Amino acid sequence: MQGLLRLARIIDALNTAVGRTAMWLILAATLISAGNALMRYSLDLSSNAWLELQWYLFAAVFLLCAPYTVLKNEMVRIDVVAGRLSRRTQVWIDVGGTLFFLLPMALMLMALSWPGFVQAFVRDEISSNAGGLVVWPARLLIPVGFALLALQGVSELIKRLAFLAGAGPDPGGHTPDKTPEQELATEIARRRGDLP
Repeated sequence: MQGLLRLARIIDALNTAVGRTAMWLILAATLISAGNALMRYSLDLSSNAWLELQWYLFAAVFLLCAPYTVLKNEMVRIDVVAGRLSRRTQVWIDVGGTLFFLLPMALMLMALSWPGFVQAFVRDEISSNAGGLVVWPARLLIPVGFALLALQGVSELIKRLAFLAGAGPDPGGHTPDKTPEQELATEIARRRGDLP
């Protein structure tokens, strides 16, 4: 299990680096959008290339930050029922969701999008818009993004199975809530000056 947990840490480090780097593309897209609008309204100049570059950057942020979002456990969840279940049951639900939904979806989309990238690359496809950009970099983002998402799914699966086997910490960073008695004891200790 320790070897698998090391693999999970490597995947986590990769997606952390990619996610943190891709976040800067939001700033780039914002600056390009502002610059394009400024040029269009002040000098009556515009370019489809700048608009398409904004779309490419948005796609890059979405596709390259999705695995980082999963890593940080920040994806949207509906915990109406699961929130009332034990932590182990919640982790089992995560394992099932990863095995039956996340991994098949990510692998299928990665496989289905690869031929589109290859075709665009081989043909050196250019956007149909006047002055548009080359298409293959945007098409490459799709299989790469879903490959990273599948890798993060493997990492999350390893961490959850390690937790269930008692060989790793809670992957959701969940700490049991304090009982009212523990909260009261903590507050009394804080007021006496025993705690900061």
